[in-house]
Amino acid sequence: MHYFEYRENQLYCESVPIRKIIEKTKTPVYVYSYKTLERHYQVFDRAFKKISHLICYSCKANSNIGIISVFRNLGGGADIVSGGELYRALKANIPADKIVYSGVGKTEEELKSAINANILMINIESEGELDAIARISSKLKRQVRVSIRVNPQIDPKTHPYITTGLKKNKFGILWEDALRLYKKMKDYGYLKPVGISSHIGSQILEVSPFLEAVKSLKDMVYELKSLGLEIKYFDIGGGLGITYKDEKAPHPEEYGDAIINEIKDLDVTLILEPGRVIVGNSGILVTKVLYIKEVPEKTFIIVDAAMNDLIRPSLYGAYHEIAPIIDKKDYKSKKVDIVGPICESGDFFAKDRVLPELEAGEFIAIYGAGAYGFSMSSNYNSRPRPPEVLVKDDKFFIIRKRETKMDLLKGESIPDFLRV
Repeated sequence: MHYFEYRENQLYCESVPIRKIIEKTKTPVYVYSYKTLERHYQVFDRAFKKISHLICYSCKANSNIGIISVFRNLGGGADIVSGGELYRALKANIPADKIVYSGVGKTEEELKSAINANILMINIESEGELDAIARISSKLKRQVRVSIRVNPQIDPKTHPYITTGLKKNKFGILWEDALRLYKKMKDYGYLKPVGISSHIGSQILEVSPFLEAVKSLKDMVYELKSLGLEIKYFDIGGGLGITYKDEKAPHPEEYGDAIINEIKDLDVTLILEPGRVIVGNSGILVTKVLYIKEVPEKTFIIVDAAMNDLIRPSLYGAYHEIAPIIDKKDYKSKKVDIVGPICESGDFFAKDRVLPELEAGEFIAIYGAGAYGFSMSSNYNSRPRPPEVLVKDDKFFIIRKRETKMDLLKGESIPDFLRV
């Protein structure tokens, strides 16, 4: 569910007409609904009310500090995968003891920052990382809470680029190695193993892969406790999918009931890392039709947004619903390609899509753009990135300004020998 709807033939976000926003910001522009974010978080939270749990929002899905702050105010924490995301989470006033840190390539500086911030838990993804954390924590003389991200070798049945729990993936540590490394931690004075972690992928549309992972981790928790380790946190990651087209995504309550039934006797706090499932359908990308280009057997709708703004269709072949901001349900339809200005044939938002007939100067909305939209954007073709707007009731707030041409050159310089 989301709060984008037509009223009197005009598309609204909550109580604000989209046209009013683009009069202020121009296009392209990302627009997010606060009510959608709030509702999705609360529905997810209620699904786990029967057990001790902590929701750590996956910042990579949408890393704007305005969005992260929404979840802070609702009681959530943060799942981070870089030093930059740690900085964002702390700037959004997420309590350090509600931050978990995953990722296979944490640098020494990033680990120092996390240890000094005294975050809840670092999820270790290799033996080399374990040794690095031990060395750094000993040098800093600071205890650090850790867990091991276990790779359960489970196929989540999703796009191969976003599967993370198979043996061939770079993520996590295999079961037999994880058990050995937990035992090894006893030799390190400043490491405190307090949890176990797993994350098997993204945009998963069945509960069964999650259950397989949980059952696998549950067996290890019993074994670790038998060794005298105090495992307090059971981090099952994120990955629950959403509907972009006609997918049948599990309801959070169905997901929650299944997970709770498996771990209710473990005496642990469950950590969840939802991202897409909370923010995905909370946002749209609004773009302007620049030109209509007719060629034999094809009509191109050329818009002012591009793959640098929203790369999912180009990268994954992902489907996003597209509709004009004026309700044109009674208009004639036509099969078209929606394409951007970038100099690649892969710069498209839809191919052979049947849409109401459009004209140059009209505006269209690309739905499902709240997750992995701006956070995966770039300046490719030297295009300034778009602004981001958060709507609450009948007001809207610019939470990121449109980049300027000066922003494109930030940090660059011409060496003296090339100056004229």
